Amino acid sequence: MAADSEPESEVFEITDFTTASEWERFISKVEEVLNDWKLIGNSLGKPLEKGIFTSGTWEEKSDEISFADFKFSVTHHYLVQDSTDKEGKDEVLEDVIPQSMQDLLCMNNDFPPRAHCLVRWYGLREFVVIAPAANHDAVLSESKCNLLLSSVSIALGNTGCQVPLFVQIHHKWRRMYVGECQGHGVRTDFEMVHLRKVPNQYTHLSGLLDIFKSKIGCPLTPLPPVSIAIRFTYVLQDWQQYFWPQQPPDIDALVGGEVGGLEFGKLPFGACEDPISELHLATTWPHLTEGIVVDNDVYSDLDPIQAPHWSVRVRKAENPQCLLGDFVTEFFKICRRKESTDEILGRSTFEEEGREIADITHALSKLTEPAPVPIHKLSVSNMVHTAKKKIRKHRGVEESPLNNDVLNTILLFLFPDAASEKPLDGSSSIDSNNPVSESEDYNLYNQFKSAPSDSLTYKLALCLCMINFYHGGLKGVAHLWQEFVLEMRFRWENNFLIPGLASGPPDLRCCLLHQKLQMLNCCIERKKARDEGRKTNTSDMYPGDAGKAGDQLGPDNLKDMDKEKGEVGKSWDSWSDSEEEFFECLSDTEELKGNGQESGKKGGPKEMTSLKPEGRLYQHGKLTLLHNGEPLYIPVTQEPAPMTEDLLEEQSEVLAKLGTSAEGAHLRARMQSACLLSDMESFKAANPGCFLEDFVRWYSPRDYIEEEVIDEKGNMVLKGELSARMKIPSNMWVEAWETAKPIPARRQRRLFDDTREAEKVLHYLAVQKPADLARHLLPCVIHAAVLKVKEEENLENISSVKKIIKQIITHSSKVLHFPNPEDKKLEEIILQITNVEAIIARARSLKAKFGTEKCEQEEEKEDLERFVSCLLEQPEVLVVGAGRGHAGKIIHKLFVNAQRLTESSDEAAAMAPPEEELKRMGSPEERRQNSVSDFPPPAGRELILRTTVPRPAPYSRALPQRMYSVLTKEDFRLAGAFSSDTSFF
Repeated sequence: MAADSEPESEVFEITDFTTASEWERFISKVEEVLNDWKLIGNSLGKPLEKGIFTSGTWEEKSDEISFADFKFSVTHHYLVQDSTDKEGKDEVLEDVIPQSMQDLLCMNNDFPPRAHCLVRWYGLREFVVIAPAANHDAVLSESKCNLLLSSVSIALGNTGCQVPLFVQIHHKWRRMYVGECQGHGVRTDFEMVHLRKVPNQYTHLSGLLDIFKSKIGCPLTPLPPVSIAIRFTYVLQDWQQYFWPQQPPDIDALVGGEVGGLEFGKLPFGACEDPISELHLATTWPHLTEGIVVDNDVYSDLDPIQAPHWSVRVRKAENPQCLLGDFVTEFFKICRRKESTDEILGRSTFEEEGREIADITHALSKLTEPAPVPIHKLSVSNMVHTAKKKIRKHRGVEESPLNNDVLNTILLFLFPDAASEKPLDGSSSIDSNNPVSESEDYNLYNQFKSAPSDSLTYKLALCLCMINFYHGGLKGVAHLWQEFVLEMRFRWENNFLIPGLASGPPDLRCCLLHQKLQMLNCCIERKKARDEGRKTNTSDMYPGDAGKAGDQLGPDNLKDMDKEKGEVGKSWDSWSDSEEEFFECLSDTEELKGNGQESGKKGGPKEMTSLKPEGRLYQHGKLTLLHNGEPLYIPVTQEPAPMTEDLLEEQSEVLAKLGTSAEGAHLRARMQSACLLSDMESFKAANPGCFLEDFVRWYSPRDYIEEEVIDEKGNMVLKGELSARMKIPSNMWVEAWETAKPIPARRQRRLFDDTREAEKVLHYLAVQKPADLARHLLPCVIHAAVLKVKEEENLENISSVKKIIKQIITHSSKVLHFPNPEDKKLEEIILQITNVEAIIARARSLKAKFGTEKCEQEEEKEDLERFVSCLLEQPEVLVVGAGRGHAGKIIHKLFVNAQRLTESSDEAAAMAPPEEELKRMGSPEERRQNSVSDFPPPAGRELILRTTVPRPAPYSRALPQRMYSVLTKEDFRLAGAFSSDTSFF
């Protein structure tokens, strides 16, 4: 038994060679991806059209595979083309070489301006790349490179895929690829060389031809001709100074209301530096053959002036500094500041205490002094500067954020009525008949929720923007805002309307600050009407005379007169804010008491008919009172209280908090019917003996239904009655009618307490921090920036910019309609505006450089303008006529001027006339040599060598061979595609 157990105790390790290794699994995954993407077999596409690599659409698919724990990404790049007939696809064409091999010889798309590097090097329309998935990973060792290349070769052989498959090796910045393409009996190997320095023997065509011939190793003699395509690229960096049209702003200038070379209210525009940094001229010889051209280390026939094709591209300066963009960005930065106005201006508590004590000491003298007469003459001197006095109380004049000249200029710009002898009463309203207001640009404020472009709010935003950028920054903004608030207080107290605001209630389509200013203007209008009515209405006019006056003046004129007269009470400072009712005089008070007592008895229409009618505006044309046949008079009513959007929100919140209970609903109805009750009282006062039906016929005609009925005598008569909703017991209208007393509008409690509302607005303005102010006004600044960009674009007429501006308007209208837009979205809008400004600046720079305005012939001017617009929108533009065309001559001149500046050792040599230089040159051969020096040495040399030769044996199939080379100052690359016959070798 012991002997039998010994073999069991030994452990045998069995290796199963039938299981797949990591390498085999990797090859299987590659094959699986190729099958999933249906890259199997030979599918021939259409011949490539000229320029299709740039104008066509490229797409890519990606997947991820791994070799052990090393991850690779597999990407399929392909040009989208119209698919050929399916029948042609299904046929397997064994004799036809793969599509990619045919593309190696295609000469329609050499040197594409914008394409994947493998497309540029090999002219492929479709290929697959396997690269390390992580950016920091790299395949560095030769053994790993060979392993991957073997995997690719096996996968292509197993699947029958005829799409080239590349593997990226070395670090990604080197863009090193090796690859393979297999067909029926043919194979193309893609190889690459990348060096930092160019070997001397390969800096010219003859040396590169030697490499190409030795590599293909063709056994035939003589060797088939080699087709050559050459491109030299010249870079122009030294623009002469006068080619840049933008004048730098003069920040210190302040002449005639101009600051920084700009008037207040106008935004700057343009780039501070040349937005075009370089011009790249590519001179191309597309179809050359070996032996036609000589290019070696001693001599070269490749004169750029003689090149048959010229193409130009411009390199744009990265993020050029643009004035408009900087203006808006700097203003937007204020939104992130947290300091209050007092903190910024450095007002101390001692100053406040001192001011309060001074006010108390003068309190008694103020009480005994006669009331001051309002000052009718406004001037800059009396319009300001208590804020400045407070700021400078303990500091020198030089330390004030804004000096007098700048401040006076701004205030005159904001308040033009201050310069006139008399305040302009109509200055507060914007002319609604202005044809500009009908334009699309003017109505942008509706979309942006900003303010009209001719309003005070809009002007204030622009002034603050300019002050922030040029004069004192945040302190200047705080100073101007404090002066502005003081001016608002001055105008309220002295009954001066605020200019640049549309009359009427606040426009809810505008920003909240604009609504607040409109509300303040409404308060000033009401107060002014009362105070002026108090002065002019010295003779007692009985309210009953209104009807007679109405017959003489007409309804429209009388409405304004009676509204003004009806709302006139005592001056605002002769009654307390807490009073709920106000009375015109003692006799009116006695009449009111009498009317109140009589109406309080509720004795019905008989008693009410004995009341004296009051507050009549004019007689209604047709209607008469139902019960006594007296004419129905339309009363003078109180206007509903104007409200800003924040007040409307507060009111809706209060009403919502009342709940859904019966008591809450009843209270909500009472609150909402304040205006209705006021109108009912006015109607009763104007029409003694009236009934609810009379009021409804005037106020809500739809709720009084009239029908034709036959009376007892058989006559057709009209019989009317209240609508069903008016007949509901205890409805709001009936309750209000029973509660209402016959009181004219001028004796009612005011629906709109202008004094209280004005103080609320002034307090709201005073507590605004600069950050809050910037938030309020940013829509106006963006609105102004968009208008500025549109104005500048109209001068240049760039189609692509028009589309971008429309996108900016759409985006802005969505973002700015929200109460508190996100900073990130606001930054996106500002960046879009800056980008448009840069595009327009580039267009102007190019037009100045190419002298489009100096062209005398209209045809040449149109060609140049078209050429410049193409430079902005296309990656590379062909120069018509190459060096001999109009644009080509201008480009040549630019290079010649730059060369003279760089090559001359002193100013005298630089300014030497070309005739003297030609005399010094001597022989024509030297002149020809000198003409080449009109251009600097090429910044890049690209060559493509092609041929079709049998390889590797003389009896093999003739297959395409291609080598691309690029030589720059610090880079040398050879990318070869060498095909060989795998059947006959």
